[in-house]
Amino acid sequence: MKENSVSQKPADKRAAIEAPPRKGWGLLRRRQCLVPTWRGWLVLALVIVGLTFGAIRGAYPFLAVNDTKPGGVLVVEGWAADYALEAAVAEVKQFSYEKVYVTGGPIEAGAPLTGYKTYAELGTATLLAMGLSTNVVQAVPGPKVKQDRTYACAVALKKWVDEHSVQFTRVNLLTVGPHARRSRLLFQQSFGNDMPIGVIAITEPDYDARHWWRSSQGFRVVTSEAIAYFYARFLFHPS
Repeated sequence: MKENSVSQKPADKRAAIEAPPRKGWGLLRRRQCLVPTWRGWLVLALVIVGLTFGAIRGAYPFLAVNDTKPGGVLVVEGWAADYALEAAVAEVKQFSYEKVYVTGGPIEAGAPLTGYKTYAELGTATLLAMGLSTNVVQAVPGPKVKQDRTYACAVALKKWVDEHSVQFTRVNLLTVGPHARRSRLLFQQSFGNDMPIGVIAITEPDYDARHWWRSSQGFRVVTSEAIAYFYARFLFHPS
């Protein structure tokens, strides 16, 4: 009996060493883990800085995507500034579009003074004043909504097309700067994946697009559009 007890002692010691001590009434136990050295922390910090810098530099080109599909119809967001509408006129003169549709919801400030109730009507009037024909431009106002205005305007256009039995071969969407990727995504969700939708992002002159983070205007626009695109891409579910 004594020999057996002695022979079991080394095994008991190994088990005690291998089994980590438990605490918290057996709910917790210690584990060994690897932690970076100062060189590891330095490499990790450099990687994080590099990824952050790359994300900052690539944010504007990613959001302000240009993927044109000339021909078919041109859709212009009526709230765009005059320089964007001038680019729309030049686009129409350069390529053969069947029609130009101007979208936009209600004007929320100064509508009684302008005589136009929606950005679709205001944008249409501006395009006509810039030389486009009434036979080419069609205003399609969007409804008054509290959120998801771009999608509401896209749905309004899709509804107008269905009600008037108009057939689109492809759509080219003209908008402003970093709003482009989100706008195309929402129009694509409205029309379906079978409809080819291109996009033209007109560069905003208010800030340097290559160094957008150096101005308050650029920082505000790009960061807000990045957040809005993340919402539209991953959290928004069309009803």
